[in-house]
Amino acid sequence: MRALIGIDIGGTKTAVSLGRDDGSIIDKIAFATEAVVEEVLSSIYSAVDELVIRHGAVISAIGISCGGPLDSKRGIIQSPPNLPAWKDIPIVELVQSRFGAPTFLENDANACALAEWYWGAGRGFESIIFLTFGTGLGAGLILDGRLYRGPSGLAGEVGHWRMAPDGPLCYYKKGSFESFASGCGISGLYEQHWGERLSAKDVCARAEAGEAKALGVINESAQMLGSGLSLLVDVLNPERIIIGSIFARSEHLFRPLMDEVMKEECLPLSLSICEVVPSALGEHLGDMAALGIARDHMIVEA
Repeated sequence: MRALIGIDIGGTKTAVSLGRDDGSIIDKIAFATEAVVEEVLSSIYSAVDELVIRHGAVISAIGISCGGPLDSKRGIIQSPPNLPAWKDIPIVELVQSRFGAPTFLENDANACALAEWYWGAGRGFESIIFLTFGTGLGAGLILDGRLYRGPSGLAGEVGHWRMAPDGPLCYYKKGSFESFASGCGISGLYEQHWGERLSAKDVCARAEAGEAKALGVINESAQMLGSGLSLLVDVLNPERIIIGSIFARSEHLFRPLMDEVMKEECLPLSLSICEVVPSALGEHLGDMAALGIARDHMIVEA
Protein backbone atom coordinates (compact mmCIF):
# COMPACT_ATOMS: atom_id res chain seq x y z
CA MET A 1 0.00 0.00 0.00
CA ARG A 2 1.37 3.39 -1.01
CA ALA A 3 0.75 6.13 1.52
CA LEU A 4 1.79 9.57 2.71
CA ILE A 5 3.44 10.43 6.01
CA GLY A 6 2.56 13.67 7.81
CA ILE A 7 4.69 14.98 10.68
CA ASP A 8 3.20 17.82 12.74
CA ILE A 9 5.80 19.25 15.13
CA GLY A 10 4.29 21.41 17.85
CA GLY A 11 5.66 23.08 20.95
CA THR A 12 4.13 20.51 23.31
CA LYS A 13 3.08 17.62 21.06
CA THR A 14 4.31 15.98 17.88
CA ALA A 15 2.06 13.75 15.77
CA VAL A 16 3.06 11.37 12.98
CA SER A 17 0.24 10.29 10.66
CA LEU A 18 -0.05 7.71 7.93
CA GLY A 19 -2.62 8.78 5.35
CA ARG A 20 -3.89 8.71 1.80
CA ASP A 21 -3.90 11.47 -0.81
CA ASP A 22 -7.62 12.02 -0.19
CA GLY A 23 -6.73 13.31 3.27
CA SER A 24 -7.96 10.27 5.17
CA ILE A 25 -5.82 9.24 8.13
CA ILE A 26 -5.08 5.53 8.34
CA ASP A 27 -3.24 5.64 11.65
CA LYS A 28 -1.43 8.08 13.92
CA ILE A 29 1.13 8.12 16.72
CA ALA A 30 1.49 11.18 18.98
CA PHE A 31 4.02 11.94 21.71
CA ALA A 32 5.30 14.83 23.79
CA THR A 33 7.76 17.19 22.09
CA GLU A 34 10.76 16.80 24.38
CA ALA A 35 13.18 19.66 24.99
CA VAL A 36 16.08 17.82 23.35
CA VAL A 37 15.91 17.89 19.53
CA GLU A 38 17.62 14.50 19.12
CA GLU A 39 15.01 12.83 21.33
CA VAL A 40 12.18 14.21 19.23
CA LEU A 41 13.87 13.11 16.00
CA SER A 42 14.36 9.62 17.44
CA SER A 43 10.67 9.45 18.37
CA ILE A 44 9.69 10.61 14.87
CA TYR A 45 11.85 7.92 13.25
CA SER A 46 10.42 5.24 15.53
CA ALA A 47 6.83 6.33 14.87
CA VAL A 48 7.30 6.27 11.09
CA ASP A 49 8.94 2.85 11.27
CA GLU A 50 6.10 1.51 13.41
CA LEU A 51 3.35 2.86 11.14
CA VAL A 52 5.03 1.50 8.01
CA ILE A 53 5.48 -1.95 9.52
CA ARG A 54 2.04 -2.02 11.12
CA HIS A 55 0.28 -1.33 7.79
CA GLY A 56 2.77 -2.69 5.25
CA ALA A 57 3.03 0.76 3.72
CA VAL A 58 5.38 2.17 1.09
CA ILE A 59 5.98 5.89 1.61
CA SER A 60 5.27 8.07 -1.43
CA ALA A 61 6.17 11.39 0.24
CA ILE A 62 6.59 12.96 3.67
CA GLY A 63 5.22 16.35 4.73
CA ILE A 64 6.47 18.20 7.81
CA SER A 65 4.44 21.02 9.39
CA CYS A 66 6.00 23.30 12.00
CA GLY A 67 5.60 26.83 13.29
CA GLY A 68 7.92 29.40 11.75
CA PRO A 69 10.35 30.88 11.23
CA LEU A 70 11.66 28.26 8.86
CA ASP A 71 13.20 27.99 5.40
CA SER A 72 10.92 25.74 3.39
CA LYS A 73 13.15 25.85 0.30
CA ARG A 74 16.18 24.52 2.18
CA GLY A 75 14.11 22.45 4.59
CA ILE A 76 15.46 24.08 7.76
CA ILE A 77 13.64 24.89 11.02
CA GLN A 78 15.00 28.18 12.36
CA SER A 79 14.29 28.39 16.10
CA PRO A 80 10.50 29.03 16.30
CA PRO A 81 9.33 30.73 19.53
CA ASN A 82 7.72 27.51 20.77
CA LEU A 83 10.74 25.38 19.76
CA PRO A 84 13.77 27.47 20.82
CA ALA A 85 16.16 24.51 20.76
CA TRP A 86 15.42 23.90 17.07
CA LYS A 87 18.00 26.34 15.76
CA ASP A 88 18.86 25.76 12.08
CA ILE A 89 17.84 22.08 12.15
CA PRO A 90 17.96 20.60 8.60
CA ILE A 91 14.86 18.53 9.22
CA VAL A 92 14.16 17.69 5.57
CA GLU A 93 17.67 16.38 4.96
CA LEU A 94 17.58 14.32 8.17
CA VAL A 95 14.17 12.73 7.54
CA GLN A 96 14.70 12.19 3.82
CA SER A 97 18.05 10.48 4.32
CA ARG A 98 16.52 8.26 7.02
CA PHE A 99 13.57 7.05 4.95
CA GLY A 100 14.61 7.64 1.33
CA ALA A 101 11.29 9.29 0.47
CA PRO A 102 10.75 12.82 -0.91
CA THR A 103 10.33 15.09 2.12
CA PHE A 104 8.99 18.66 2.32
CA LEU A 105 8.60 21.35 4.98
CA GLU A 106 6.06 24.17 5.37
CA ASN A 107 5.04 26.48 8.18
CA ASP A 108 1.84 25.49 9.94
CA ALA A 109 -0.31 28.25 8.40
CA ASN A 110 0.67 27.24 4.86
CA ALA A 111 0.11 23.59 5.71
CA CYS A 112 -3.37 24.28 7.11
CA ALA A 113 -4.23 26.33 4.03
CA LEU A 114 -3.31 23.37 1.83
CA ALA A 115 -5.40 20.96 3.90
CA GLU A 116 -8.46 23.20 3.86
CA TRP A 117 -8.00 23.78 0.12
CA TYR A 118 -7.73 20.11 -0.76
CA TRP A 119 -10.18 18.60 1.72
CA GLY A 120 -11.95 21.26 3.75
CA ALA A 121 -13.70 24.62 3.56
CA GLY A 122 -11.53 25.83 0.67
CA ARG A 123 -12.26 22.94 -1.65
CA GLY A 124 -13.26 24.05 -5.15
CA PHE A 125 -11.91 27.62 -4.83
CA GLU A 126 -8.90 29.13 -6.60
CA SER A 127 -8.00 31.83 -4.08
CA ILE A 128 -8.36 31.33 -0.33
CA ILE A 129 -6.69 32.58 2.83
CA PHE A 130 -6.33 30.51 5.98
CA LEU A 131 -5.82 32.30 9.32
CA THR A 132 -4.54 30.26 12.26
CA PHE A 133 -6.07 32.41 15.08
CA GLY A 134 -4.57 30.10 17.72
CA THR A 135 -1.80 30.92 20.16
CA GLY A 136 -0.54 33.25 17.41
CA LEU A 137 -1.84 34.58 14.11
CA GLY A 138 -0.48 33.65 10.71
CA ALA A 139 -1.92 33.28 7.21
CA GLY A 140 -1.55 30.68 4.50
CA LEU A 141 -2.24 32.05 1.03
CA ILE A 142 -3.61 30.01 -1.87
CA LEU A 143 -3.68 32.47 -4.78
CA ASP A 144 -4.81 31.58 -8.30
CA GLY A 145 -4.60 27.88 -7.56
CA ARG A 146 -1.16 27.74 -5.93
CA LEU A 147 0.35 28.15 -2.49
CA TYR A 148 2.08 31.53 -2.37
CA ARG A 149 5.20 31.51 -0.19
CA GLY A 150 7.03 34.65 -1.34
CA PRO A 151 10.72 34.78 -2.35
CA SER A 152 11.86 34.47 1.29
CA GLY A 153 9.13 32.03 2.26
CA LEU A 154 7.66 34.63 4.63
CA ALA A 155 4.44 35.53 2.82
CA GLY A 156 1.38 35.54 5.05
CA GLU A 157 2.97 36.91 8.23
CA VAL A 158 -0.07 39.12 8.83
CA GLY A 159 0.26 38.78 12.58
CA HIS A 160 3.11 41.28 12.38
CA TRP A 161 0.96 44.06 10.89
CA ARG A 162 0.83 47.20 13.04
CA MET A 163 -2.84 47.69 13.84
CA ALA A 164 -2.68 50.11 16.78
CA PRO A 165 -0.13 52.22 18.68
CA ASP A 166 -0.34 49.92 21.68
CA GLY A 167 -1.60 46.52 22.78
CA PRO A 168 -0.33 43.28 24.30
CA LEU A 169 3.19 42.29 23.31
CA CYS A 170 2.69 39.61 20.65
CA TYR A 171 4.75 38.90 17.55
CA TYR A 172 7.66 40.99 18.81
CA LYS A 173 5.75 44.29 19.01
CA LYS A 174 2.81 45.84 20.77
CA GLY A 175 -0.23 46.70 18.70
CA SER A 176 0.30 44.04 16.04
CA PHE A 177 -2.63 42.21 14.46
CA GLU A 178 -1.63 39.24 16.62
CA SER A 179 -1.90 41.52 19.68
CA PHE A 180 -5.67 41.46 19.20
CA ALA A 181 -6.63 38.39 17.11
CA SER A 182 -4.89 35.48 18.80
CA GLY A 183 -4.76 33.55 22.05
CA CYS A 184 -1.79 35.63 23.13
CA GLY A 185 -3.68 38.82 22.28
CA ILE A 186 -6.99 37.95 23.94
CA SER A 187 -5.24 36.79 27.12
CA GLY A 188 -3.04 39.89 27.09
CA LEU A 189 -5.98 42.26 26.53
CA TYR A 190 -7.85 40.85 29.50
CA GLU A 191 -4.80 41.24 31.72
CA GLN A 192 -4.09 44.71 30.37
CA HIS A 193 -7.63 45.93 31.06
CA TRP A 194 -8.54 43.98 34.19
CA GLY A 195 -5.27 42.89 35.83
CA GLU A 196 -6.06 39.17 35.72
CA ARG A 197 -4.18 36.68 33.55
CA LEU A 198 -6.55 34.21 31.87
CA SER A 199 -6.20 31.92 28.88
CA ALA A 200 -8.11 32.91 25.74
CA LYS A 201 -10.26 29.81 26.32
CA ASP A 202 -11.25 31.10 29.74
CA VAL A 203 -11.95 34.59 28.41
CA CYS A 204 -14.26 33.11 25.77
CA ALA A 205 -15.96 30.97 28.41
CA ARG A 206 -16.59 34.05 30.57
CA ALA A 207 -17.92 35.90 27.54
CA GLU A 208 -20.26 32.98 26.88
CA ALA A 209 -21.49 33.33 30.45
CA GLY A 210 -22.18 37.03 29.88
CA GLU A 211 -19.32 38.61 31.84
CA ALA A 212 -19.11 42.23 30.70
CA LYS A 213 -15.32 42.43 31.04
CA ALA A 214 -14.77 39.38 28.86
CA LEU A 215 -17.34 40.53 26.30
CA GLY A 216 -15.53 43.85 26.03
CA VAL A 217 -12.24 42.07 25.29
CA ILE A 218 -13.88 39.81 22.69
CA ASN A 219 -15.48 42.84 21.03
CA GLU A 220 -12.10 44.57 20.87
CA SER A 221 -10.61 41.45 19.29
CA ALA A 222 -13.53 41.07 16.87
CA GLN A 223 -13.25 44.68 15.74
CA MET A 224 -9.54 44.31 14.99
CA LEU A 225 -10.20 40.98 13.31
CA GLY A 226 -12.68 42.70 11.00
CA SER A 227 -10.17 45.46 10.24
CA GLY A 228 -7.42 42.98 9.40
CA LEU A 229 -9.71 40.85 7.25
CA SER A 230 -10.78 43.98 5.38
CA LEU A 231 -7.16 44.63 4.41
CA LEU A 232 -6.81 41.06 3.17
CA VAL A 233 -10.03 41.29 1.15
CA ASP A 234 -9.05 44.56 -0.52
CA VAL A 235 -5.43 43.59 -1.23
CA LEU A 236 -5.80 39.93 -2.27
CA ASN A 237 -9.45 39.64 -3.41
CA PRO A 238 -9.93 36.08 -2.08
CA GLU A 239 -13.01 33.94 -2.58
CA ARG A 240 -12.87 32.55 0.95
CA ILE A 241 -11.16 33.35 4.22
CA ILE A 242 -11.03 30.34 6.53
CA ILE A 243 -10.26 30.86 10.20
CA GLY A 244 -9.21 28.15 12.63
CA SER A 245 -8.84 27.47 16.34
CA ILE A 246 -10.40 30.17 18.57
CA PHE A 247 -12.67 31.57 15.85
CA ALA A 248 -13.78 28.11 14.76
CA ARG A 249 -14.75 27.23 18.35
CA SER A 250 -16.39 30.57 19.23
CA GLU A 251 -17.51 32.02 15.90
CA HIS A 252 -20.73 33.48 17.29
CA LEU A 253 -18.79 35.67 19.72
CA PHE A 254 -16.74 37.31 16.96
CA ARG A 255 -19.01 37.21 13.91
CA PRO A 256 -21.45 40.14 14.46
CA LEU A 257 -18.88 42.89 15.04
CA MET A 258 -16.41 41.38 12.55
CA ASP A 259 -19.07 41.44 9.82
CA GLU A 260 -20.08 44.98 10.72
CA VAL A 261 -16.51 46.26 10.40
CA MET A 262 -15.96 44.45 7.10
CA LYS A 263 -19.12 45.95 5.60
CA GLU A 264 -17.86 49.41 6.53
CA GLU A 265 -14.27 48.93 5.42
CA CYS A 266 -14.13 46.58 2.40
CA LEU A 267 -14.59 47.43 -1.23
CA PRO A 268 -18.17 46.25 -1.81
CA LEU A 269 -17.38 44.23 -4.95
CA SER A 270 -14.46 42.44 -3.30
CA LEU A 271 -16.53 41.65 -0.21
CA SER A 272 -19.45 40.41 -2.29
CA ILE A 273 -17.45 37.44 -3.61
CA CYS A 274 -15.65 36.63 -0.33
CA GLU A 275 -17.10 34.46 2.42
CA VAL A 276 -15.51 34.18 5.87
CA VAL A 277 -15.97 30.69 7.33
CA PRO A 278 -14.57 28.58 10.18
CA SER A 279 -12.21 25.69 9.52
CA ALA A 280 -14.04 22.58 8.34
CA LEU A 281 -11.40 20.07 9.47
CA GLY A 282 -11.65 20.67 13.22
CA GLU A 283 -9.39 18.64 15.47
CA HIS A 284 -7.95 16.73 12.50
CA LEU A 285 -6.57 19.88 10.86
CA GLY A 286 -2.99 19.58 12.16
CA ASP A 287 -2.63 15.98 11.02
CA MET A 288 -4.23 16.61 7.64
CA ALA A 289 -2.12 19.76 7.19
CA ALA A 290 1.09 17.74 7.31
CA LEU A 291 -0.36 15.26 4.79
CA GLY A 292 -1.40 18.21 2.61
CA ILE A 293 2.24 19.29 2.30
CA ALA A 294 3.20 15.90 0.92
CA ARG A 295 0.26 15.84 -1.48
CA ASP A 296 0.92 19.36 -2.72
CA HIS A 297 4.52 18.65 -3.63
CA MET A 298 3.57 15.39 -5.34
CA ILE A 299 1.12 17.31 -7.54
CA VAL A 300 3.49 20.23 -8.25
CA GLU A 301 6.38 17.97 -9.15
CA ALA A 302 4.33 15.50 -11.20
